Amino acid sequence: MKRRTFGKVVAAASMSALAAACSSGPGSTGSATLGTTNDINPLAREGVREGGNLRLAITTIPSNWNVQCTDGNEGETADLVRWTMPRAFKADASGQLTVDTDYFTDVKLISTNPQQVVYTINPKAVWSDGTPITWEDLAGTWQALNGRDKRYLIAITNGFDRVEKVERGVDDRQAILTFSTPYADWRGQYAGNSILYPKSVTSTPDAFNHSLVDHMSASAGPFLVQSIDRTQRRMVLARNPKWWGAPPKLDTVTYSVLDQSTWAAAMQNNELDVARISNLNDALLIRRTAGLQLRHAPMNLWRWLTFNGAPGSIMADPALRVAIAKGINRQAIADTSQAGLTDHPTVLNNHVFVMGQKGYQDNSAPVAYDPAAAAKQLDALGWKLQGDVRVKDGKQLAFRDVMYNDPLWVQIAKMIQSDMAKIGVKMSIDTRPGQDYFTNVIIPGDFDTSQYVLSGDVFVFNSIPQMYGLYPNNVLGNYGRIGSPALNELIDRTLTELDPDKAIALANQVDTQIFAEGHSLPLTQDPGNWATRATLANIGAPGLGTYDYTSIGFVK
Repeated sequence: MKRRTFGKVVAAASMSALAAACSSGPGSTGSATLGTTNDINPLAREGVREGGNLRLAITTIPSNWNVQCTDGNEGETADLVRWTMPRAFKADASGQLTVDTDYFTDVKLISTNPQQVVYTINPKAVWSDGTPITWEDLAGTWQALNGRDKRYLIAITNGFDRVEKVERGVDDRQAILTFSTPYADWRGQYAGNSILYPKSVTSTPDAFNHSLVDHMSASAGPFLVQSIDRTQRRMVLARNPKWWGAPPKLDTVTYSVLDQSTWAAAMQNNELDVARISNLNDALLIRRTAGLQLRHAPMNLWRWLTFNGAPGSIMADPALRVAIAKGINRQAIADTSQAGLTDHPTVLNNHVFVMGQKGYQDNSAPVAYDPAAAAKQLDALGWKLQGDVRVKDGKQLAFRDVMYNDPLWVQIAKMIQSDMAKIGVKMSIDTRPGQDYFTNVIIPGDFDTSQYVLSGDVFVFNSIPQMYGLYPNNVLGNYGRIGSPALNELIDRTLTELDPDKAIALANQVDTQIFAEGHSLPLTQDPGNWATRATLANIGAPGLGTYDYTSIGFVK
């Protein structure tokens, strides 16, 4: 599942050569490929001190703690909630999956015709209110996400629209999923960026949409939400007294709401213990501060520019969107945003896969940078130059680029603005505050183009319909309302294909069509750079891996 985020990450660079500060080995910036490594200072549990408070930053208090609801589908919220909730699988740095036995003793595909998957729940697993986790909780997720009841404001179907039924197995601790249509990413349905909530959250549309607004209910991880202080803008997680697994090393985890531009200084001032680093100045600050390390491993996370193609929008015409895209010099954006951070600034040229993942290939030919071709196409569409700006039917070709108010985002917007001026298009820069940015701005479609960051996981296929399918009365994550019946059909074929190599080939056909429709422009892939205290273990840059939240802590 893909999550959107804004202040948490500013797309930066692959930090393979940090000017005058480059070194190799753990805790340093160095060349790496997604899926080959992580950098978390791994340490056995016996080497980690008991107790302590881990201080983290977040840009806003979640408006909805249900990350599968449309207005809760934010990367920062998911990162926070993962300390507290179940998952079916865990992944290592290369993305290799194993069942998370804290929650499930077994997850098994037992049939392909029809496709059936059996989940056997750990008999010790309970929600924080003491209620056992049962097959009904898994069935509740299916009921909410299968798309049949349109009153559920879901951010993703996650393949549950292909599940015919969820039944009780040999006892209440076993669920059997039977599919009406095969689903390629079945392992990701209760794992990765997807989260299992108790049936109380999924039982009715009202509960799903509203019961976790501004607070968290029963959870089932090693930690639970202890307090939310809106005055101090702080949230505290504490050990879950009902936790049945290995006891967590930390006593508490404190999230403080801070603007992303202050995170590096907060690390230097000993106000935070871990923070993502996204620009050269902050990286150099961390490197020269005693007691801090910069940990690096590329992640499945990237910056993009999305278009609003809803009826009535200035960008409703696919041919216009493609012409605009051809006028944007993405390589110059990469060169600027990655200056001093890498020897080879690189543009991301795929919507489905990121560089380093099996399946990645460049499908961006339909929008290759060519300002002369862009101008010619605009002429053919009837947008003729009058002075410095193109006009059609008395209307100027002008649009707003909307983004979270951050200096680097604005810098990139100014570069796009300059590119647009060269082809006779007028672009204004519209910055917004972080609080309720997606709820009030992006989800309603209050933009012509918008910049934000997407985060993914090892389950790439479940996000394709979420982001690129166009479905009546349910935008999921396709906030630009762009798509077509032909693209929907191709997406469906991709998700139905159980052969991994054939599914990858189909996914790249999907990506080519996404570019051809001018849906959005991927810009740069984030390298995954984290500032941490040198005394911290088992946290930092996870690559494609998942954290063991019970082993994170301070070195003895």
